[in-house]
Amino acid sequence: MSEAHFVAAAMANRVAHTVHGIVSAVDPVNHAVKVRVQPENVETGWIADAAFAQAGDLRIACPSAVGTHVVLQPLEGDGEHFVLAGVVYDTVMAAPVSPWTGAVAQPGEILVMAGCGAPPAAGSAGENAGESAGEATPGAGWLHVTAAGVFLGAGGTRVAVSASGLACVAGAASLTFDSSGLVVSGGDVRTDLHSLNGHVHPLGGQVTGGPQG
Repeated sequence: MSEAHFVAAAMANRVAHTVHGIVSAVDPVNHAVKVRVQPENVETGWIADAAFAQAGDLRIACPSAVGTHVVLQPLEGDGEHFVLAGVVYDTVMAAPVSPWTGAVAQPGEILVMAGCGAPPAAGSAGENAGESAGEATPGAGWLHVTAAGVFLGAGGTRVAVSASGLACVAGAASLTFDSSGLVVSGGDVRTDLHSLNGHVHPLGGQVTGGPQG
């Protein structure tokens, strides 16, 4: 009976199954990657990268980077024909923190962030084991969609769109547009020729004072 169990286990281990891997090369033109299968660290040939979204004429591309931690799925149980089925977060590559909420995305939300820091070139295997992720890029763009609204920004510029209106902040200046109207604070409104804060009106050979109220 025990021998039968060993035989069954040996046969099961010969069948290709879902595994984790680390991206080792990227071909963005063909949306393909090479992956080092873990824990053996054996590199695959060029395989299809996972598509972020492809529905009808809507397509969103987000090619994997070298060092990305991924999940590989064998086609029809064939270990020679893997396809990259998805990307995973772990202790090395953690989920991003939203600049708007100060927390990771919650269920029912979408958080898109650039400049989070490149994955370790060798991931968790190989001669550079233990290598940390790259430094984040200051001022990189981000987008956070929540039930409360849509929030986006880059560096010191932020835009918030909610049911109550639109709010923009750029440094010390801010703009609010809601049912009460348009309000600009901490800055000036300018056209090609005039400044709202600094313009004056000519009156004969003289000029009036600056704007008030």
